[in-house]
Amino acid sequence: MEKALLPEGVSRITVPVIALTFYAVASGYLMSVIPLMLSRFSIPMHYASWLASAFYAGLLFGAVIVERIIHKVGHRRAFIGCLVTFALTVIALPMFTNGLVWLVARFIAGVAVAGIFVIVESWLMSGDEESRMKRLSLYMLSLYGGSAFGQLGIGVFGVDGVTPFVAIVSPIVVAVLVLKFVACTQPNSEESAALSIKQISRLNHAAIIGCVVSGLTLGAIYGLMPLELTNRKIDHTDIGSLMALVILGGMLVQPLVSQLNKFMSRIMLMALLCMLGMFAIGLTFVSSSVALLAGSLFLLGMATFGIYPVAINLGCEKLDERFIVSATQVMLFSYSIGSVAGPVVADGFLSQVHGLLGYLFAALLATCIYMLVAASKTKQQMVVG
Repeated sequence: MEKALLPEGVSRITVPVIALTFYAVASGYLMSVIPLMLSRFSIPMHYASWLASAFYAGLLFGAVIVERIIHKVGHRRAFIGCLVTFALTVIALPMFTNGLVWLVARFIAGVAVAGIFVIVESWLMSGDEESRMKRLSLYMLSLYGGSAFGQLGIGVFGVDGVTPFVAIVSPIVVAVLVLKFVACTQPNSEESAALSIKQISRLNHAAIIGCVVSGLTLGAIYGLMPLELTNRKIDHTDIGSLMALVILGGMLVQPLVSQLNKFMSRIMLMALLCMLGMFAIGLTFVSSSVALLAGSLFLLGMATFGIYPVAINLGCEKLDERFIVSATQVMLFSYSIGSVAGPVVADGFLSQVHGLLGYLFAALLATCIYMLVAASKTKQQMVVG
């Protein structure tokens, strides 16, 4: 293990979060620009959905294998390796203007991104359990804030030529340099251990359900919300602003979630977030006002983006630190399953009266009921105990 050169509390938060922020800026730009580039590289437009599917398939696969990599090389080297791999997949896109090559590149990118998520989440989850929620909130703020900032790349660098790819790879290079040359402490990956199937089955079920539902809702929002807004006759010029409101809500809820976690159980907090999302969607059922829709999407972003950090924190609650990497891997795998299934299931709702929002309402309602029942059982067990 490398010797710690900075105080643990500072380095554990600062270094991985800074690197994650630069990655998020690059990723946010890339995710938005890929569909717009297909025609410019003579790749059929129907590849857009397949490229997204290939990425999420890679995310699923990466969630399975990343633990062994972290155990062998440690968090920092694994993080650098994932960033370099991600950058290489970006460089491959303009070099090989072939749809199949792009599919392979996006699959590999998904594997690398799964590694990034597990590495950063387990890195921040290690250490003092009382401040985990605050560290996870910072993680989510960096991820969503960087992603939102990356969206501005389309207006600044455009979608033509190799300039966008240079602009995307550059923040990745900075992230690698931060990890390489800024002194940092990291969890002792040599002492990490994998959870057995029996141990996984004993993880908090509400935490796993929360991760799955987070994927079901966020996957659908990212993949289908622009189409839903188009179906609602929203001008294309306003769709970007409305999507930004969803992400902004997701960013601003993170400090709030950290504070509420002090006053209620994590299961009840997820139930409360589901209620907030249902309330937001319910407002759109009674009025077609664009202003009301904007406010509702902001609240919906707060609800859906707030569930994952609460769920993963619950999943690692009172867990031996050597199992943290394995637990975050299970949580990411659960999220990935939801993110793959979400757009597929939600697609059937688009032709219904309330469209995508009807799907999200149903998902949040079912989750809210489950969380309330789970919270009630937990309370009863505490009373009996």
